[in-house]
Amino acid sequence: MTRKTGGALQALFAPRGIAVVGASTDPTKLGAALARSVSRFPGHVGLVNARRPAPAAGVYASVAEAAEHGPVDLALVCVPAAGCADAVAEAAKAGARAAVIYGGGFAEAGPQGERRQRELADIAERTGIRLLGPNTSGFLTPSLTASFVPGAADVSAGRIAVVAASGGVNHALAFLLSEAGHGVSLAVGLGNGADVTTADVLDHLADDDDTTAVALHIESVADGRRLSEAVARLTAARPVVALVVGRHDIGAFAASHTGALATSWRTTRAALAQAGAVLVDDERELVDAVGALSLLRLPAAADPGVGLVTAQAGPGLLLLDDLRGRQAPVPELTEDTRRALADILPPLTYQANPVDTGRPGPGFAAVLDTVAADPAVDLIAGYALHEPAAFDLVAAVDATRRSVPLLLGVGGAGDDVRRVRRALLERGVPVAGDPRGLAAMVGALLTDARARSRTAATLTPPEPVDVGLGPLDEDQAKTLLNRLGVPTMPRRACGDRAETHQALIELPGPVAVKLLDAAVLHKTEIGGVRLGVRTPRQLDAALDALEAVGATRFLVESMASAGVDLVVGARRDPVFGPVVLVGLGGTSAEALADVSIRLAPLSVAEAAAMPAELAGYALLDGWRGGPALDRAALGKVTVALGDLLATHPEVAEIEINPLRITAQGLVALDAVCIAADAAALGGDD
Repeated sequence: MTRKTGGALQALFAPRGIAVVGASTDPTKLGAALARSVSRFPGHVGLVNARRPAPAAGVYASVAEAAEHGPVDLALVCVPAAGCADAVAEAAKAGARAAVIYGGGFAEAGPQGERRQRELADIAERTGIRLLGPNTSGFLTPSLTASFVPGAADVSAGRIAVVAASGGVNHALAFLLSEAGHGVSLAVGLGNGADVTTADVLDHLADDDDTTAVALHIESVADGRRLSEAVARLTAARPVVALVVGRHDIGAFAASHTGALATSWRTTRAALAQAGAVLVDDERELVDAVGALSLLRLPAAADPGVGLVTAQAGPGLLLLDDLRGRQAPVPELTEDTRRALADILPPLTYQANPVDTGRPGPGFAAVLDTVAADPAVDLIAGYALHEPAAFDLVAAVDATRRSVPLLLGVGGAGDDVRRVRRALLERGVPVAGDPRGLAAMVGALLTDARARSRTAATLTPPEPVDVGLGPLDEDQAKTLLNRLGVPTMPRRACGDRAETHQALIELPGPVAVKLLDAAVLHKTEIGGVRLGVRTPRQLDAALDALEAVGATRFLVESMASAGVDLVVGARRDPVFGPVVLVGLGGTSAEALADVSIRLAPLSVAEAAAMPAELAGYALLDGWRGGPALDRAALGKVTVALGDLLATHPEVAEIEINPLRITAQGLVALDAVCIAADAAALGGDD
């Protein structure tokens, strides 16, 4: 049976009636907690306890009996792991179209648990019933608290959906959003994800008019392409803010730098960002970002300008510093704007952007309107302490024309401050409690606008190339690069000393002399590379050293001029498929870990934009008179590597490290190519 998504989850999240399977009168049991949680559900509720049925009290011996008294679309299964498969099968037979399995003891518990989880998945596939879990604390909506977590029923209704890998994180975010004045339209923990996945829920939310923004929590991904496609579909209609766990995960040793650098955490974040999601680093930033995006969304634009208005200089500097780190454009205001501000503000205040009002007063609304009127300003971020004796912030906001979106930070503590923040939210003004939260909100709006400004390019199917018979040594790997249009230095593959001396005569010097062996991936680590060879005597000394480490064949290659080194690679990620990576390269690539990643295939324009994400980006732009990167040329190289993997399933990885930026252009100085069966096709330094 083909699995359904989107509207097929209506039975799960918006059922007409439910059955609690394993309901109990023992208040300490899970079944009792679920029975209490669903007591306020407006539809039919049937409690199922085969051992102690009491039909008069609404407790039935089976789901089928419960269904005789009202519709049962959803079964909440609260029985031990060994009995879950039978309970789900019975519910499906009785007409239930969805079930939540709360208990553990499945894939997370070893081989026996894995068998039980496969049995559940088989039942779902055979019957069409949709399963949430197992090993989940459930979900909550404004009309149904299908969760056993204390306090879940107190979460306020709102317009934000939470989709979390973890039930605990799901509830933590729901509580934070409720406390922040937002509430939720749906909050769901996926648990083990035997059937319903993150992508399924995202597809469901794409058609949910009650949701204006989505908070996404990711721990691991089973089907990367399906997830990224679901995010891309959803962000076309409503924003997604994602928190990915695993920054400090250390993977197994990888043969190439690309394999070591493209960790699951980096790749997942890159894929989500490429699909249009806003990335955050912690749960507090997630709440601020998704809260802002649930209230407003900027028009698609590459660089919206931010006007900063602060009533206190210190917090304003914190805000400005944070926004600079997020690459937020904070343009200097025009002379006309500054003259208008000078008529409103005291002369000693800073008025160029940020605008420091000094202690706020009645003119605060006029300042906001004046900054908003500046042609370079697309949104305003304002910060002020709660000072009711000085001015009424809510009244000031009401007095503005709101010609551009407004976000505010309101510092202070106590019930009065909470009332002010709540009043601003009711007016559609995103509000934070500190400069960092305000910066997170602004950054989220900018990132979302930039993502939507990227036009989807039509990709031309690449022409297949002759990869050659593996394994490939470095010379053969570079020949493959030449077929892909990637420049390399003049070289000769040599089988003996006489051939190397002839190569020294023929090639422009100085030359590099390398061990040539497809089985050796990291030649520098064993002393397999000698540089700066100019004379026959130097060549003989180099050959002696290489033969001492086992070399029988040699590569003699002209050396490139000085420049900045990059690593550019493509690998077949086990979850996301072909991905490409660009970063600062050379032997320090893994130590620096300064990389940008995309899913392949991709456009040249998308690939050319990757270096802008690197912390060392300034080095690529003619640093101290050095050569500048040709971004379009780099984009073509990156696309070529990604296309190679997309069209040649026999290739698992290909990497150029280093790809040097020279005054003459890009040149590949070394290469590695690895087959999908783990047999090496090439070598690197």
